[in-house]
Amino acid sequence: MDTSFSFPYLTFGQPGDLSAGDAALLEAAREATQLAYAPYSGFEVGAALLLDNGAIVKGGNQENASYPAGICAERAALATLSSLYAGMAIHTVAIAYRNKRQPERNELILSPCGICRQSLLEVAKRQDHPIRLIMSNPAGEGLIVDNIINMLPFAFSGDHLH
Repeated sequence: MDTSFSFPYLTFGQPGDLSAGDAALLEAAREATQLAYAPYSGFEVGAALLLDNGAIVKGGNQENASYPAGICAERAALATLSSLYAGMAIHTVAIAYRNKRQPERNELILSPCGICRQSLLEVAKRQDHPIRLIMSNPAGEGLIVDNIINMLPFAFSGDHLH
């Protein structure tokens, strides 16, 4: 039996196409790229989480010479969230990047890696509320996905462990 998976998403050509709140969150993600420590790849990623109380939490990727020891911007922001706003739900996550070593590649829209998708999905399940995702490129173009579950349709979850 053939089946397929698809989901709706929105596109935007510049931050001015977004609502004021989404544009501000994307700008916060762009600012968060300055928090990145990426001396090896030059690929600086910033994430900004909009919480249900209106607060914004930022994180930047943190590289290490031993590459597996690094952490992505999304998970850095999630760690900050658990320290500063334990139990507060996330409404929307925006991610932005700067590719300093290969600026010609900056037209690509950044999406979270698999580990970050899994981590965000776990938070969405725990808070029992979907997490929106705004993904962008340095030129300001991007995509909006209304629910992180769409980014990982056959996700592993705690349900598999019980």
